[in-house]
Amino acid sequence: MNKIARWNPMREMVAMQSALDRMFDETWRPLEGRLSDFGLAVDVDENDQHYIVKTDLPGVQADHINVRMDGDYLMIEAEIPEQVEEKKEGRTLVKERRYGKFSRRIQIPQPIKVDEVEANFDNGVLTLTLPKSPEVQPRQISIKAGNGKK
Repeated sequence: MNKIARWNPMREMVAMQSALDRMFDETWRPLEGRLSDFGLAVDVDENDQHYIVKTDLPGVQADHINVRMDGDYLMIEAEIPEQVEEKKEGRTLVKERRYGKFSRRIQIPQPIKVDEVEANFDNGVLTLTLPKSPEVQPRQISIKAGNGKK
C-alpha cells in the first residue's frame, strides 16, 4: 500500500541546511588545530606604570625578531627560516615544525615612552616592558578643606 505524503518545502530546506553544515564542518575540521599556529599568541598585563607584553617564540633567533611602534600600535615580527636539508635516503613522513614569517599587531590604549621600552628575549620568550607616559599615570590630588588650606 502506498502512502501519500504532503510535500513540505521547509522540511527539505532544513535537510539541505543540515547537509551543508556537515559538509563545511568536515571540510574545515583539519585546519582547526593549525589556525593558531600562524599568529603569535600574546599575554598583555598592565599596571599604573607600564604594560608588559609576552610572546613565545620557540626556535627563533634574537636577530630574527623585529619590534617597533607604529603610532599607537606595537608590531612584533619574527621569522624562522626554512631549513633546507641535503638530499637524504627515504622520505619524510611528517613535517610539522613551523617556519616562515610571523607577526602580531597590538593596539596600546595609552601613550608610552618609546625611548624607554625594554625588550628581553630569554629561553624563547620575548618580554616587552612598555612604560606609560607620565601624563597618563595616576596622580594623587590633594584635597583642601574648609578655608582652602591643606
